Amino acid sequence: MVELFLSAFVTLFVVIDPPGCAPIYAGLTHGASPQQSRVMAIRATIIAAVILVIFALFGQDLLNALHIELDSFRIAGGIMLFLIALEMVFEKRTQRREERAEKINAQNDLTPEVEDVSVFPMAMPMLAGPGAIAAVMLLQNEANGTEESLVVLAALGAVLLLTAIALVAAAPLIRLLGDRVEAVITRLLGVLLAALAIQYVIDGISGGFGLVEAAA
Repeated sequence: MVELFLSAFVTLFVVIDPPGCAPIYAGLTHGASPQQSRVMAIRATIIAAVILVIFALFGQDLLNALHIELDSFRIAGGIMLFLIALEMVFEKRTQRREERAEKINAQNDLTPEVEDVSVFPMAMPMLAGPGAIAAVMLLQNEANGTEESLVVLAALGAVLLLTAIALVAAAPLIRLLGDRVEAVITRLLGVLLAALAIQYVIDGISGGFGLVEAAA
């Protein structure tokens, strides 16, 4: 169970990327009061948690309704995660997030009120994006029994708790780490995510073509 928890935790931590979301959130909430920033951070995390839990519990039923095999979803999810990993390594993901932040901040300049970014873009697509949805569905479907499913959900809860803490402490955190350290962390996480993504694709191909049974 400990090994499963650590594996799920690392996967979800890399995909959701709290260290990468924190500085962007600090930019999105520029000009907001500390109370407004905390409220939006907690709200964004809760909304993302609801979305991810729904997909974790009912994602398989959705696949069945669409007549999609799990192995096909493993391959598609692995490819999506790999693309995210490439963006992280080459800083494309950070660039895209910064562009979203600039758009929101541009709207803030035109309005006296601080824009509520808890639903968009924080909850979706930054926290509960396609990669996170694919990852939580894959982890949940690979879990055997109720106990392992609860372990996966516990790992998700732990990652989202750390995410909420990172968002609440976004401003002091970015001052502490600095841009260079944040960039290094993002690249390291991207390399790790790339390896995990390739493993998903290998598992999907092996299961889809019956290579596991043939090898056995």
